[in-house]
Amino acid sequence: MCGFIGVYQSKRNSISDQSILDALAAINHRGPDEHSLWRDPGERAVLGHTRLSIIGLDNGMQPIVADEGDLAVIVNGEFYDHERIRAELQAEGAIFKTASDSEIALHLYRRSGMAGLKELRGEFAMVLFDRRRRLMLAVRDRLGIKPLFYTQHEGNWYFASEIKALLAAGVNPTWDENAYASRAFYLRDHTLFEGVRSVQPGCWVMVDHGGLHSGRYWDMEFARRDTPAPSDEAGMIESVRAAIEEAVRLRLRADVPMGVYLSGGIDSSAMLGMATALKGEPLDAFNLSFTDMDDYDENRFARMAAEHNGARFHTIEITQDDLADNFEQAVWHNETPFFNAHGVAKYILSKEVRKAGLKVVLTGEGADEVFAGYPHFRRDMLLYNNEQQDPKVIDLLRQRIQANEQGYTNAHMPHDIHWMVDQLKHGVSWLDNQAGWFKALESLYRGDFRDHFTGVDPYRQFFDRLDHGKLADRDPVHNSMYLWAKSYLPNFVLTTLGDRMEMANSIEGRVPLLDHHVVELACQLPVWMKVRGATEKYVFREAMRPYLPKALYERKKHYFRAPPATLQQQGRLWQLVQDTLHSRDLDALPFFDAAKVRSLLKQLPTLSAQEQGLLDPMLMELTSLCLLQRRYRMSGQSWNTLSEVAA
Repeated sequence: MCGFIGVYQSKRNSISDQSILDALAAINHRGPDEHSLWRDPGERAVLGHTRLSIIGLDNGMQPIVADEGDLAVIVNGEFYDHERIRAELQAEGAIFKTASDSEIALHLYRRSGMAGLKELRGEFAMVLFDRRRRLMLAVRDRLGIKPLFYTQHEGNWYFASEIKALLAAGVNPTWDENAYASRAFYLRDHTLFEGVRSVQPGCWVMVDHGGLHSGRYWDMEFARRDTPAPSDEAGMIESVRAAIEEAVRLRLRADVPMGVYLSGGIDSSAMLGMATALKGEPLDAFNLSFTDMDDYDENRFARMAAEHNGARFHTIEITQDDLADNFEQAVWHNETPFFNAHGVAKYILSKEVRKAGLKVVLTGEGADEVFAGYPHFRRDMLLYNNEQQDPKVIDLLRQRIQANEQGYTNAHMPHDIHWMVDQLKHGVSWLDNQAGWFKALESLYRGDFRDHFTGVDPYRQFFDRLDHGKLADRDPVHNSMYLWAKSYLPNFVLTTLGDRMEMANSIEGRVPLLDHHVVELACQLPVWMKVRGATEKYVFREAMRPYLPKALYERKKHYFRAPPATLQQQGRLWQLVQDTLHSRDLDALPFFDAAKVRSLLKQLPTLSAQEQGLLDPMLMELTSLCLLQRRYRMSGQSWNTLSEVAA
């Protein structure tokens, strides 16, 4: 894994070497082993790269420039099955100059052009410069595991692994108030930084003399409702097991030691079990233990999985004080707000793993997205999609959810949520829940900010920009999964709980369950193989059964969450919230009425524990925004017209 910056210059010699070196210094944590810079002899492009050496330790330096001098590439991530692809390319006459897996991208592009992208497998972001055609191409992996941002500044186009690299190169840190009001930094490809966008998962962006162009090379493709479902349940389970096994085997290839993040759930436990079986030797397993609140501590389950596999078990104990001490630095790395301190906990975990001497870990991220593991997907099944289910079980579960409907669609939900329901012909539980939480947050807006952005319709904007052909004639649960994969998976899960907290400490996280072959297979499985009654991830659970202790196999889904600060008001994390929200940083934010926020803090002790817990995500986001304001010295912007808001 690495970090990079690439610049396509509108005017020759308009970018200094120093600005590129400053950008690389800002993301040195992504690649502390070595860095380098390459300038196009024609002065159209500049590429900078900072490397975390994993494969090809001795000669994997980037940028990689073709001997002909016409192509140059920088890559962040890993290409799997690269040995086979390399052998095929060499048989066709390609000459490789490094042992790095990254070099296959250059030769695939030379042979097949844009079509060569489809042969890349793994988690990656890359920028390639084609001197002959005078174009720069930026490509992001299919699920958005690796970050990739771009912007235009003073006529030049910049591409980088993190936003802070763009800022260090000279881009001004300005709040994108439109993106915040429309939640486009979660729901779409915007960021909280004005003018900075992310390349969407499975997409490419190209810059040439004609400007900016973009396209998609891959997308999730769920089976249509009229597609005959497979009837061989045992065969489906075995096919899932085989696909995951191949994905894990490919990700065990590294020239450095490897460990496993072990949460105590079935996802990471299954990855530990399968990896141990494939390697035939014990692995190091690392677990976060929240020692000051037992309800959030899964250490005993993680220890159970470690003992089952003979792993070397490492417990990283974390308290509210630890979360407070690391919060500001973690949110600086994240570049987007937290709504729970679990991202900070992941940052601390990665820091300790790096101290232990490791660079690479396997993680279980993605199982919930690929195999419908979240309770909101189960709710969608119960309400809209219960074909092939036991009617008695469905009736019982429906009765249960009636008592827990807080936060879901009602008459007070935003009108664009109701509009989406009309378009889809069914509800989407996770959107209902998010909209309810967002509505509560809006109550703290400054009056002028709220008035200006009334009618922005964040969910309609989100829906309008999707490929509706991928939603037509699909099962409601699959539509819900597709919408999640287009928003919170890349913009939250794979950021706050993935790449940014791992690479902040020079740790490469590998996610076998997001291998696109696994995803494509799962998309074709019927809903009843994913959610079976009260059991989420049914097919995954059955496929991974040989690798799990019985108690974990039978364990229900538990969210990975840090204890709420509001429930431990004697701890330093709560004190950090109080101090930050009483500071000038809150007054400087363009979004919120500081008096309303402080009034809420004053009322908090009078609320029930449940009400305090429900407010914790809001306070975490407010605190995060204040700290982003402080660390990046963010400035405000002039409000645009509503026609520009919808852009």
